Amino acid sequence: MLSVVVYGWLVRRTERRPSTEVAWNGAGVAIGRGALLGAALFGLVIVNIAFLDGYAVHGVGSVTGAVGLFGFMAAAAVTEELMFRGVLFRITEERAGTWIALVLTGVLFGLVHLLNPHASLWGAIAVAIEAGGMLTAAYVATRKLWLPIGLHFGWNFAASGIFSTEVSGNGTPQGLLDSAMSGPVALTGGDFGPEGSLYSVLFCVVVTIAFLWLARRRGNLVPRRRRADRVDATITLAR
Repeated sequence: MLSVVVYGWLVRRTERRPSTEVAWNGAGVAIGRGALLGAALFGLVIVNIAFLDGYAVHGVGSVTGAVGLFGFMAAAAVTEELMFRGVLFRITEERAGTWIALVLTGVLFGLVHLLNPHASLWGAIAVAIEAGGMLTAAYVATRKLWLPIGLHFGWNFAASGIFSTEVSGNGTPQGLLDSAMSGPVALTGGDFGPEGSLYSVLFCVVVTIAFLWLARRRGNLVPRRRRADRVDATITLAR
């Protein structure tokens, strides 16, 4: 969590405001809820794939591998959420509003995954829609980073540490279960992993809509700033 502490310090120093998005009160509960939701959501994807004979378990895999993946996925979730939701989305939203910022940062999040060893264009598009949308919507609904961090971790750890599937085409090592996937790419995601499955896209879009509905109810959606507003803000800062 050192990166969170550094992020909070930088926000206070450079933006001269409290770093409310990483305020520690309620952090544990929010991370736990997010992790459970993420794991359950990925489990639902696997259940549907297995129902069509696309996923099979052959026995126990590597407990040591699962433990190692726990730490790796936790670090990745924190780092990526601080960068994409805490910095890129938040700053873009201040200038362009929630909807434009959500689309722009979602596309960027998907494009970054093209750098992975087993990446595919469809996989990047799927990640942009499901993760870029869902994780951003979770942040907008709560205005804190803890829920998306937990959600991100729960999804990734379930994919790698529990079900032993590929995570975004990264060549993930075996986790707790010795498993295999087979079948159409649209069903399994192919070499990219289940994040490229249409099931993942469908379920994550449903959750994204739910978070955005909650954000709207809470008044958390930021409208696009008009040019006149941006000019006034620039003049105010210059004084």
